[in-house]
Amino acid sequence: MSKIEERLAGLGVVLPQPVAPVANYVPFVRAGGLVHISGQVSTDASGGAKGTVGVDLDLAAAQAAARLCGINLLAQMKAACDGDLDRVRRVVKLGGFVQAGPDFIDIPKVINGCSDLMVEAFGDAGRHARSAVGVYKLPLGFAVEVDAVVEIA
Repeated sequence: MSKIEERLAGLGVVLPQPVAPVANYVPFVRAGGLVHISGQVSTDASGGAKGTVGVDLDLAAAQAAARLCGINLLAQMKAACDGDLDRVRRVVKLGGFVQAGPDFIDIPKVINGCSDLMVEAFGDAGRHARSAVGVYKLPLGFAVEVDAVVEIA
């Protein structure tokens, strides 16, 4: 077990099997020392978090949904690193999307659910550039989606 996985276990995080693509794309692409990970939605074994933030979900539920996205990103990172999360050198950038209601403006606070997990998992190497955008709809009705660029060894 990698040091990162030990840290995650201490946080109570169990990585799922990476989510398979639902359309014509791949889950990640390696380009030199960078891995571009396709958007991961707020899904888990229970079905995850669906709906509109500010209408169906409050801020706390939306942050938990973003954390689910982070857990799914970690699962894809592990696959991209041939099973060894210790190969992750830096989380370079996250792109966060929130299915937001008309009056909901705390989009950055939602994506903190994912950002915080990256820092918990990787320490300073988990600090990243980021965008956080509110959108009308996300695939399959999920509340949050996050993609990532990661540097690996």
